[in-house]
Amino acid sequence: MSLRNTGVTPQVVNAHACPVREVLDRVSGKWSVQILVAAAHGPIRFTELERGIEGISRRMLTLTLRNLERDGLVTRTVHPTVPPKVEYELTPVARELHETLLRLTGWAERNRVYIAESRAAYDFEHDGEPAGA
Repeated sequence: MSLRNTGVTPQVVNAHACPVREVLDRVSGKWSVQILVAAAHGPIRFTELERGIEGISRRMLTLTLRNLERDGLVTRTVHPTVPPKVEYELTPVARELHETLLRLTGWAERNRVYIAESRAAYDFEHDGEPAGA
């Protein structure tokens, strides 16, 4: 059925989908997920995040933390020491998100073999040879 027949215009769909898509894009990003997982066990320092997240640049870590803080998912606490000690911690909303991420990763782990087999079967059916051949 086309949108024309439902009375739903593209503007209505986009007005509802865009804010949700924006949130999902932010929280499902490669670096955001890794930061949220790393910070789930309590306050964590910038350098601990930098060492613990393989492949992230200092600039990308800074930008991602700033965006997560802006979105209300991470709090940044500066302790008045010399040099200043900065810690990041998940907010209650981010803790709820972390629980959801754990369920999602559990699902992925339980179904990874099924998905790999499905991909191989699809590739064989459409290309005539198994994946990687």
